[in-house]
Amino acid sequence: MDGLILVIVTLFVVAVVLIVLVLNLIQSKKNKSLKKILENLDIEKNKIESAPIVPELAKIESYLKNEKLEVMYNEWKERLEDIKENQIPKITDMLLEADYSLSQTDYKSAMYKIAKLEMEIYKVRTNSDFLLGEIKEITSSEERNRAIITKMKTTYRDLYQKYVNAKGEYGEIAESVSLQFENIAKRFEDFETVMENNEYTEVTQIIKAIDEMLKHMEIVTNEMPSIVLMAYNILPNKIGEIETTYEEMKKLGFPLDYLNVEYNIEEANKKISDVIDRSKVLNMEDSLFELKVLLDYFDGLFTDFEKEKVNRKVYEDSNISFKRKLDNINALVSDIFSKLAEIKELYNLSDADLDVLSKVREDLKALNADYKVLLDHTGNNTFAYSKLTKEIENLVLKLSVIEENLDSTLDTIGSMKEDEVRARQQLEEVKIILKNSKAKIREYSLPVIPKNYHIELSEASNAIKEIVRELDRKPITIEVLNTRVDTARDLVLKLFSKTKEIMKTAMFAEMAIVYGNRYRSSVDDLDKNLTYAEILFHKGEYQRSLELTINALNRIEPGIYDKLLNLYGNENK
Repeated sequence: MDGLILVIVTLFVVAVVLIVLVLNLIQSKKNKSLKKILENLDIEKNKIESAPIVPELAKIESYLKNEKLEVMYNEWKERLEDIKENQIPKITDMLLEADYSLSQTDYKSAMYKIAKLEMEIYKVRTNSDFLLGEIKEITSSEERNRAIITKMKTTYRDLYQKYVNAKGEYGEIAESVSLQFENIAKRFEDFETVMENNEYTEVTQIIKAIDEMLKHMEIVTNEMPSIVLMAYNILPNKIGEIETTYEEMKKLGFPLDYLNVEYNIEEANKKISDVIDRSKVLNMEDSLFELKVLLDYFDGLFTDFEKEKVNRKVYEDSNISFKRKLDNINALVSDIFSKLAEIKELYNLSDADLDVLSKVREDLKALNADYKVLLDHTGNNTFAYSKLTKEIENLVLKLSVIEENLDSTLDTIGSMKEDEVRARQQLEEVKIILKNSKAKIREYSLPVIPKNYHIELSEASNAIKEIVRELDRKPITIEVLNTRVDTARDLVLKLFSKTKEIMKTAMFAEMAIVYGNRYRSSVDDLDKNLTYAEILFHKGEYQRSLELTINALNRIEPGIYDKLLNLYGNENK
């Protein structure tokens, strides 16, 4: 029993000793760690003390030739004294206090004081570094600034030489540009004067001014020749061409008031004058952009003029065709109503049939009134031909509806005589359309007329001959005659549409090839593609030629198809 007690006591004593040893080890390790931190902070304090502020400040004494620098020197000296006499001694005291707390194993207090000490050292080091930086800004400024000025002088010489080589391109603005180069040269002289007088506080402003002037002159030498060329030559010539074309078209009766050409030319001249005035003082803000906008506008006017010419031709052709159809319908309806009593006696007409005839007459009367209004607007040059074309297209649609209703009524009446008259009228119409198609295909000197076009032309001609045969056959079978007329009309209209399509495609293909010629010598493979496109064109494969040309140009100018449509009036839509 006594032996057991002895063992327990022995184990207890050993445990206590081990705990004491472990605590001592932990305390010793913590003590060493905090001691190391204090040593590092002491080294940081010594670095602050050894900062080369005094030698740098001593250099300033040799520069004290102006009052402003002397004021700065005195301020720096006061800040240095504050660091050495107040801030660093404070750090020393805080180091001692922290070390004392550590020696007393007051770790909580020691860690708190170390944290405060770190913040204080950071603050003083920042003050010291900032002070040294301000002083070095002056002491090292001569070498640094002379290196900057040397680069600027190289830039100046390059810009001046560029200007001299192209001086003739500056026109009236050359004198202002030369004067500005002289001003920059004077600023270089100002720099040398300031450096000789050790007025380093003024150097930064001079360098900044020279840098801004050189950057401005770089823009001047890059853009001013283009501005002068556009403002003095290209745009005035373009405006002169616009005015000449505008007056000629006005004399020919083109309604161009909606384009506001005269007002826009006046405003453009004001803008050009403003650009020239600003350029004389080298103010080129947005000048090149504004001139390009004006150039694009006047280029667009030429396109508008061309569109008007095209629309006028379309309108006049549509007007002739419409009037002919309208006169025929008027004559036919008048003839029907003049014989309506006889028709009633011969045929048992329903009220619905008579109502349809009455509605046709009313609609035709309204259509004649609308057409007269259109002719009045055409005569007084009020509306653009593009608008007039749309208006007559609407009238054509209305006339088509009237024709359909009238045809339906005539079919109901079943009058052989009227059917024969209608057939003969439509025979003349399809003959005219066929004739127009042949004439139109000859308007544009196509290298080759597609084979399928000749087939469709032959089919349309044969269909017309079938109408003639039916009219000559006695008695006439109205159902067969109507079938022949409808077939011939469809074939002729299809041929007419085909004619326009071939012409439009061929014209657009040729325009696209001509447009692409500007890139032949500068773009790989374009010459080969355009050559092949020309071969296809001369073989009569106009659609393939157009597609090949557009695809080739689209690699150079994305969206070229839309651009060509805008330039050439949507011919291939």
